[in-house]
Amino acid sequence: MTHRMERDGRTRSPPRWTRSQAAGIERSDETVAPIVYPPEEDVAPDLHCWDTWLLRSRDGSIAEIDGYRVVFSLTAPADLLPGTRHDVATIRYFYSADGRNWTCGGRVFPEGTAFGSRQWAGSALYDDDRLYLFYTAAGSRGETELSYTQRIAVGTGGTITADEDGVSIAGPFEHEILLEPDGEHYEREDQSRGMIYTFRDPWFFEDPASGETCLLFEANTPIPDPEDEDRFDADPAALAYNGSVGIAVSRSGDPTEWTLEPPILEGVGTNQELERPHVVVRDDGYHLFVSSHEHTFAPGIAGYDALYGFVADSLRGEYAPLNESGLVVTNPASAPFQTYSWLAYPHREEILVSSFFNYYDLQGLSLDDVAHLPPAEQQRRFGGTLAPTLRLTAENASTRILGTLEHGHLPIADEELPPLLSAFADDGSGAESGARYGDGPVSR
Repeated sequence: MTHRMERDGRTRSPPRWTRSQAAGIERSDETVAPIVYPPEEDVAPDLHCWDTWLLRSRDGSIAEIDGYRVVFSLTAPADLLPGTRHDVATIRYFYSADGRNWTCGGRVFPEGTAFGSRQWAGSALYDDDRLYLFYTAAGSRGETELSYTQRIAVGTGGTITADEDGVSIAGPFEHEILLEPDGEHYEREDQSRGMIYTFRDPWFFEDPASGETCLLFEANTPIPDPEDEDRFDADPAALAYNGSVGIAVSRSGDPTEWTLEPPILEGVGTNQELERPHVVVRDDGYHLFVSSHEHTFAPGIAGYDALYGFVADSLRGEYAPLNESGLVVTNPASAPFQTYSWLAYPHREEILVSSFFNYYDLQGLSLDDVAHLPPAEQQRRFGGTLAPTLRLTAENASTRILGTLEHGHLPIADEELPPLLSAFADDGSGAESGARYGDGPVSR
């Protein structure tokens, strides 16, 4: 059983996202994003792009390299079927001088130099002119048959330069495995009884209150004996859905030295995947966000592909679900898979949320149905690029969608946003639009 040590020496279980809380998940005007349409111009038409993260400074602010901001994305050739993109995922970087128009700079790591047979999502730190690119090493380098071993790794030592022609990232990088599951707080692959095994998505965070240097990640809580786990309000079958948000701490502040600690949130009996965890700190608390799928909720819980969130008074506080159920942003019922992999960050009085344009125009098809479509139809219905950025307001334990920015518009701290208008125009589709205020019509 996973416990964490309190300052008074006592131990207690991590906060939980319970089945009773998640049972209240329901679309509302405050949580449903508008319908998304393909952008006029794709950021990289020869690539599938998904799971994007910003280059950030140690304090969490967006880093600027001589006037440019930089993002990293998982990518794959656009001629591959979208459903196979994770099997060959590589990290590329993109840069922009205005946060609207992005240029692909290329692969970050030369082929065969990073850990894993492919690299999945992570985070990026720029500190003292040094780049730390945290990533998930999926599989093993050089393997001939794909495996799903996951370890948390970092590439350091690269240089970032900028001139009138743009931004360049060059190696060599030194790669190091930072963290592997311990089998006590975090489930090893050989312990897994669930539908999906997870130990991934490292996210660097320095706590502004304590100065503590942390790495959050997605994991699973070990459930060695379901019959003995009476602290979970779920039957043994539901306990296989055992997602958690893990944490490691660097006592010295060195971004390459980490010690595992117990999770800061568990979803045992509720959900299997609490993907890409990250925190936004505001005056009213620590807002912890994760992405998850409708199919990873435990039996008896009807959730959506959505951004979920929780709030506490400290990083290791008693997290309560935002909007009572945890639901913060989801897609309309008529387009349930149009966006995914949300990333929230603060901007003045608002919270901005980026994501990628996923499957659209499915006309009631499930994702399982999509896999049986002709290849050309699978390609046509996959966006594979940056989605419109959402604008949120958050107060205490409540959030609300205010409107949207353009596809891939990622403002920095001092950038003024367009004024909020009265309403999104009804496009006649009959689809729900949770946003009642916006900058204008959603991109079509």
